[in-house]
Amino acid sequence: MVGFDVVSLFTKVPVEESLTLLSQHFNKDILALYKHVLTSTYFRIDGQFYEQTDGVAMGSPLSPVIANFYMENFETKAIKQATLKPASWYRYVDDTFVIWPHGKGKLTDFLNHLNGIHNNIQFTMEIEDEGDLPF
Repeated sequence: MVGFDVVSLFTKVPVEESLTLLSQHFNKDILALYKHVLTSTYFRIDGQFYEQTDGVAMGSPLSPVIANFYMENFETKAIKQATLKPASWYRYVDDTFVIWPHGKGKLTDFLNHLNGIHNNIQFTMEIEDEGDLPF
């Protein structure tokens, strides 16, 4: 058993790529609404205003939906392109539970494969210890 965790998923979701994926499923009017919401992210810290330039906003009700939409595409591509594939891959938001039948020696190669797909999307890995996996 192995767990892979995406580092800072919401703030790392590539917005333009997500919009491209969304354009395959929604008409231009709905896509324009998505674009407005995803690219108009402002926040204030210590009285100073900032604009988030990439990623989806933490706390936005739309962020989990877009992150999940993006990650479904990402993981489909990642598994399809992998030389060795997991027996099972289950993801909840940014955490995955994986059954890896190829031995511990090949896990680092698979982690490197995952981390090489997109600069923004990087994973950490935890391997089971005595049948336990923090998940």
